[in-house]
Amino acid sequence: MSALVARRTLETTAATPNEIPFDAVLAGQTPMLFKGLVRNWPLVQAGLQSSQAARDYIRAHDRGGRVVGYMGDPSIKGRFFYDDARTAMNFKAERAPLEVFLQRLEAVEGADDAPSVYVGSTDLDAYFPSLKAANDLGLGPEVFGPEPPMAGIWIGNRTTAAAHWDMSNNIAVCAVGRRRFTLFPPDQVANLYPGPLEPTPGGQVVSLVDFENPDFEAHPGFREALDSAQVAEMEPGDVLVYPALWWHQVEALEPFNVLVNYWWNAAPAHADTPMNTLLHGLLSLRDRPDFEKQGWKVLFDYYVFGPADRAGAHMPEAARGALGPMDQMKARRLRAYLLDRLNR
Repeated sequence: MSALVARRTLETTAATPNEIPFDAVLAGQTPMLFKGLVRNWPLVQAGLQSSQAARDYIRAHDRGGRVVGYMGDPSIKGRFFYDDARTAMNFKAERAPLEVFLQRLEAVEGADDAPSVYVGSTDLDAYFPSLKAANDLGLGPEVFGPEPPMAGIWIGNRTTAAAHWDMSNNIAVCAVGRRRFTLFPPDQVANLYPGPLEPTPGGQVVSLVDFENPDFEAHPGFREALDSAQVAEMEPGDVLVYPALWWHQVEALEPFNVLVNYWWNAAPAHADTPMNTLLHGLLSLRDRPDFEKQGWKVLFDYYVFGPADRAGAHMPEAARGALGPMDQMKARRLRAYLLDRLNR
């Protein structure tokens, strides 16, 4: 990113995680970086001693389960991405005990030509519950809603996760090492040149732009994307909060790095993933004549993107069906109706 110019994220202060202004971040679509907010975490303190101390701390909380790790040759320079044809990955995945990956990281730490080693989002509740208990934000339903967040840990050396978006809001904690997040609002999707829907490097569509060496002839819109980019330079104990659907490239900058993150949505439990809607839209809407698509945009605005109660407000309550307030029973009926139509 050294060759690129981007705005910094708004750095602000909070004495405790409970003072994070989540409404301002989410409703205001304003990522915020809180410096040193959890510097007192035992994991952070171990990392400040040394990378070895951090690894030993993680080892002490490892339940011994097999985790998924990723290995890339030195030639990829830490960027987990595609091969030249954009049809396969430039790295390999492997399931093994965490100790296998920790030993690999130890063996190559400090080497100029080190292979890339990366353990992706690993569920803290399932694999490291005692580590989570000792290193947690202490936030509850008042922030996350009735469904608890997915809390994960990311461990690796100098690696880059290409810019992508997630369907959940995110709290990212830089626990060990340093990290750089480069963020873009959702409206920059066209200027980030998304790649294939599948396969993808990590489950999400990624930008095909190489941020280190952007090809502005192939990706001219990326210049415009940079005008709205925000960069968060994170040190141990820093906490970054940003909304769902924001594009973000994540660079781990030290020979050993650990990130803890929390994904959550305030959507009700019965809500399906909107990605299913988008994929079905490709099948049912994208290739129709433009005048039809414009008509469907109006209908979607009326039924989906407008006020939730508008489409059924003029009907008797008993007649509203799925146009009334949704609940688990109505969601099951609607899902069954859709499956029946899709299977015809």
